[in-house]
Order: sequence, then C-alpha cells, then structure tokens
Amino acid sequence: MNGYFTVSEYPVLEALHRVGGRAVTDLDVMAFRFPHAGHHVVRGHGHEAIATDVDEALGAPADRPDMIIGEIKEGRARFNPATRDPSVLRVALARFGCCPADHLDHVVAELLSRGRAQTPVGHAVRMVAFGASAAPGNSRWHTVSLEHVVAFLRAHLQNHWPILRHAQLRDPGLAYLALLEKCRGTDRAEDCDVDRHTSAR
Repeated sequence: MNGYFTVSEYPVLEALHRVGGRAVTDLDVMAFRFPHAGHHVVRGHGHEAIATDVDEALGAPADRPDMIIGEIKEGRARFNPATRDPSVLRVALARFGCCPADHLDHVVAELLSRGRAQTPVGHAVRMVAFGASAAPGNSRWHTVSLEHVVAFLRAHLQNHWPILRHAQLRDPGLAYLALLEKCRGTDRAEDCDVDRHTSAR
C-alpha cells in the first residue's frame, strides 16, 4: 500500500560445523521503497492507475530509497533480542546487498544506537516496530501502532473502493478488510456473510 517491496518471515541461519546449521531467528518484515514510489502512473489510452497514499506514520524519506527492518508485536511495539543481535543485522543487510561489506559494521552500529542509518550508497535503513501500543517517546526505534495500520488500510480501501472492489486480494488480513468495506456499502446478505467468507479462507 505504501510502495514497498516486502519480504515477510525472513529466516536468518547460522552454519555449524557438526550439525550443518540452525535457524537463529526470523525477521518479521524486510521492506524496500524507491523514493518516487506511489506517483500517478499513466497507462494506455490516458487511464491512470491508483496513486499510493504514503502513510506519514511510516516516516519514509521522500528524497532517497528506504529500507525497513520491521518487527510486529501483538503487545507493545519492540524488537526481540535476536533481531537486535549485530550478527543477525549484518547477515540480513549483506544478503539484501544494502552496502559494501566494509561498511556493514558502521551501519549496524548506527541502527542499534539510533534506530536508523544512512548507507554509503545513499539510502536509508531504519528499524520500525509495529505493535498494539507504541513505545515510549524516548525510544530509539520508530514505532507504529497496529490500530493506526488498520485505520490507514480501511481509509485506503474506502478512498479507492470503486477500483479496488474488482481486485483479487490474496493477503488474508487485507481481504478481510475488503470484505468489511464491501458489507459497508451493500444490504445483500450473501455479500455480507462475514463468518462464511472468513471460514472459507
């Protein structure tokens, strides 16, 4: 919805001599956004595609690419100790090719001390935690509440519903919100049987 390419549940593995390897942790979200993502795109015959509403709560920089390492919590927005492990962050950033290897230590140190860093090649890397409640104001992590996420998604669906109503949404959460939006504008019982649609998914 915000123009990010995303990978969820990204595994970080450690190679071991005797047993082959082990899973260290899964990073909930790795995401990358180009600085001009979301502008109107003119297609054939003069038709325009939907412009992306960039959520200001994400804090995406407007002038450079943005990479997010995200954690999602049902409770308070925070990062697990494994995600804050410098070796885990080095592996993740190296695998995505965010910067030259000799700059990784500096970028990781900035991430852990400030929650954000800028790479030598010019793009931002940020740690963003999502949760039911935001972190205290003095937290070094950028945080976004899940309540805000849901409100943003519902507003986006409402604003673009005449077009989005025709889309086949594969994400279960987004599909459920789309079903609620469909029910909001119709009185047909077969369209608004939320329990039946939900169980089918």
